[in-house]
Amino acid sequence: MLRIHLASVLVEDQDRALDFYTRVLGFEPRADVPMGPGARWLTVGAGDDTTDLLLEPAAHPACIPFRAALVRDGIPWTSFACEDVVAEHARLVALGVVFTRPPTTSGPVTTAVLDDTCGNLIQIASMG
Repeated sequence: MLRIHLASVLVEDQDRALDFYTRVLGFEPRADVPMGPGARWLTVGAGDDTTDLLLEPAAHPACIPFRAALVRDGIPWTSFACEDVVAEHARLVALGVVFTRPPTTSGPVTTAVLDDTCGNLIQIASMG
């Protein structure tokens, strides 16, 4: 059976992304390996979860229009789970995070969408 080992998010600035994803969102640093001029294999993760999130440089020319279209259309790059979206939203707003969509409940799922300061919209979601 397959499982997710690594997911990535394209970021404009790896240092800014590392700060936001660790200090603000609460992920822990995992790997930081130099990969040539201006790039690192930079991953973060959550506690005992073995899935890493690669903070990947958005250097490829196709990244710019693709990411701009997602943001323009309000489409999140990815989604992170949490126990309580309303509480997490309040915690993150207190830290200065900008949300493009406040907590919204649809059936058994509550979601909100935030700006990660690195060129992406990120959804947070909770069930029930």
